[in-house]
Amino acid sequence: MQTTVRLSSKNQIVLPREAREAMHLKGRDELLVVVKNDVTIIMPKPENYRSALSGMGKGVYPKTHLKKERESW
Repeated sequence: MQTTVRLSSKNQIVLPREAREAMHLKGRDELLVVVKNDVTIIMPKPENYRSALSGMGKGVYPKTHLKKERESW
């Protein structure tokens, strides 16, 4: 699923129904927002942060980008 949302004048967004249903969200549920460079991930607040975030960046950057980044170290 991919859709566009608009930031309100109060800096709020409404998650589309399809996204809420896919994540099984209800009103007042807490969400985790992870920002890494220009990528933002929104997900239900996990019980265990470490296991929930492990591997989330996989596939975000092409392998060629990672290779160049690692070589710069």
